[in-house]
Amino acid sequence: MGALSVEAIKEAIAGLPEQEKAALAAWLNAQTMDEWDREMQRDFSDGGRGEHLVEKVRAEIRAGHFRPFSEGEPRR
Repeated sequence: MGALSVEAIKEAIAGLPEQEKAALAAWLNAQTMDEWDREMQRDFSDGGRGEHLVEKVRAEIRAGHFRPFSEGEPRR
């Protein structure tokens, strides 16, 4: 299959039945979420750009400066 232009793809999608558009949208969403998951994994793994944030959170936990989610927010 040759490369299609974005405009040709848009036209082809516009001509799809609604059920097929919905299936395509779900597939595209899954592709986007998969890439997001891979990016998050890279960012917060050893050597990733968010590694310093992970270490900061771990240090706060080790110091006892955290509240489990199960306890909820403090009352005011």
